[in-house]
Amino acid sequence: MPDAAANVIVFGAFDRHNFGDMLFAHVAERLLAERRPDVKPLFAGLRARDLRAYGGHDVAALGALAGRLRDAPVTLVHAGGELLTCDAWEAAVMLGDPEDAQAHIARYGVRADERSAYARAMLHSDALAPYVVGRETFPQASSICFNAVGGASLDSRDAALRNEVLTRLRSADDLSVRDAHTQATLRAAGIAARLVTDPVTMIAELFNSRIRSRAGHGAAADVRRAFPRGHLAVQFSADFGDDATLDRLARQFDALATSTGLGIALFRAGAAPWHDDIDAYERLAARMRHRPVMFRSLDIWDVCALIATSAGYAGSSLHGRIVAMACGLPRVNILHPDEAARTGKQAAYALTWEDADTPGAVPIDELETAMRDALSVDADALRQRSLELARLYRAGAARLW
Repeated sequence: MPDAAANVIVFGAFDRHNFGDMLFAHVAERLLAERRPDVKPLFAGLRARDLRAYGGHDVAALGALAGRLRDAPVTLVHAGGELLTCDAWEAAVMLGDPEDAQAHIARYGVRADERSAYARAMLHSDALAPYVVGRETFPQASSICFNAVGGASLDSRDAALRNEVLTRLRSADDLSVRDAHTQATLRAAGIAARLVTDPVTMIAELFNSRIRSRAGHGAAADVRRAFPRGHLAVQFSADFGDDATLDRLARQFDALATSTGLGIALFRAGAAPWHDDIDAYERLAARMRHRPVMFRSLDIWDVCALIATSAGYAGSSLHGRIVAMACGLPRVNILHPDEAARTGKQAAYALTWEDADTPGAVPIDELETAMRDALSVDADALRQRSLELARLYRAGAARLW
């Protein structure tokens, strides 16, 4: 438990517009306040960003905090997410300006040494996995913790990155992961990690009144007026944006609208580079017979309200799924065509925490069938599962706070 006199740093990828990562900070803040209202955490990412306009936090740069608190007995908590496999190049691009991302990818993305140089200049760090931080940054830390982190592809990443991550994890004071695949990968490297559900499983329990309030007006209420018979909350990331993939998605979403009578509400689960692309959504809409509603709000609480008031969620975002899980709603993840042969974070999480009759992550052409199967799951069973997963997270994360 943190000392009231110590600095508690909650660290994560909520320094960019990403739905799940931004929610982590709220969950951590609320749970810490429940147990230690006298402790006010500092929120840190790789770069300083003020995302309060989107429902996020005013985030400090970890490097600046490290310079100021290097010799202090800080408590550093990695807030969650797929931090173990985010390399420096990916982090640098995602933290850049969206309008410059393609130019930077074209300029620096061809050669590894150029990517590395750009990342070092952007992040002011030589770290290969910059969201994994140890005592090299805070040598006097009283504790360094990793909370329900993910690394579904760590076993297939470059050896140098993998070794850096494993070295830092070995010095952690507390380590939990959110899926059994990551746990097994670490176990094979001689590292014991507790298995804990994702922090966002708490979102409905902790923030139900806030979400319901947002559902009563604004963008979420507009969707309900557009689709009085109900809607599906639908999302996909930018890498689904080629013409052939959009054609397949359009066929599946049209089939869903026809078979269920539900409207399709397209939302973005992240506006940072390499997340969700509004242009791809527009191109998808032009292909569909059943015109979807374009949900343009990027406020994370509006997105939570859209999902909470939906008949179910379908998309590529893991945290779209987890918010639906927290609300006791049907959910299906869509696999990118390149992911069909391996276990991504969506499939790893579903395999770990979903019941056998709940669809996990499916190929695009199986989406309509899988979503109809998800909609047929007993509603009370889904609600009970949401409560159970929240209890598991609260118990698993109790020692952090």
